[in-house]
Amino acid sequence: MSGNKLLLGIDLGTSHTAIMSNRGAKGLVRSVVGYPKDVIGLKLLGRPYVVGNEAYDLRSYLDLRYPLEDGVLAENGERDIEVARHMLSHVIKMADAKPDDEVYAVIGVPARATGSNKSLLLKMAQEVVHTAMVVSEPFMVAYGLNKLLNAIVVDIGAGTVDLCALKGTVPSPEDQVTLTKAGNYVDERLQNAILERYPDIQMNVNVACAIKEAHSFVGSPSGPVVVDLRAAGKPVSCDVTDALKVACEAPLPDIIESIQTLIQTFQPEYQEMALKNIIVAGGGSRIKGLASYIQNSLRAYGNAEVVCVTDPTYDGCRGALRLAEELPPQYWGQLGEIAG
Repeated sequence: MSGNKLLLGIDLGTSHTAIMSNRGAKGLVRSVVGYPKDVIGLKLLGRPYVVGNEAYDLRSYLDLRYPLEDGVLAENGERDIEVARHMLSHVIKMADAKPDDEVYAVIGVPARATGSNKSLLLKMAQEVVHTAMVVSEPFMVAYGLNKLLNAIVVDIGAGTVDLCALKGTVPSPEDQVTLTKAGNYVDERLQNAILERYPDIQMNVNVACAIKEAHSFVGSPSGPVVVDLRAAGKPVSCDVTDALKVACEAPLPDIIESIQTLIQTFQPEYQEMALKNIIVAGGGSRIKGLASYIQNSLRAYGNAEVVCVTDPTYDGCRGALRLAEELPPQYWGQLGEIAG
């Protein structure tokens, strides 16, 4: 491979987007673009827009736009496409491409993303890379971990939970499931549950998300979860243990039902092996007690073995990069949709 080919693995997520390159570049950014609300905001920002963590930090005077809804590009109008274009361009720049580089990118999307959504993403990707391919996010994780036979990957993100049954071939649509009750759904459930118990608390989804990320658990808690919140501008301590348990466990019935459905798609002689090879990835894999909770919920099917990945932030884009490195671009069309 010539020295001026830059290979990228991109995990495009509703909440965060991660990227890795074959030259060692590695980065994580919030999937958000901020635009000044008025002329004062424009003066403070000094630019027409800003992307990522900086946009989130300056949200008091910015109009925040999230280009991904439920893990896929919003297709509501030209403004949404412009937001997505700004986001994708920023992510590609994080890889420090040189002017004479040929850039090849493997981009992860939800398992059951529509054809029109993939086409829109590829069309935008063509503006900033030479060749792009979209593949399902759980397949990216599986490829990176070399779990391509008799395994099930459960990728729990902010916008979607994506499940994929790996059978030694390129996964078919019937081998994949996308659920929309994911991390953002947990945040909303947590916000509502806290307000139900403490109606005077000043609460929004950002606060709820911060509580979830710091204290999430399922099953039995290791102890009470007490957090400092505000009521009428004054600090108060609130026990949110029960609210957190209810919110974090809310998506699990659908996830477990989907695992059970996918188990049955394996040939009967391979179902036991698949049951002992369940991998949980994505930000949701950080929830304490999750692996044992899923194992216990699958007892009727046998002795399940569930493990959570060690690096949920980068396992997806690492798998995408590995795919790009091991499979020459001329063969990409066999695995996913391509442009370029």
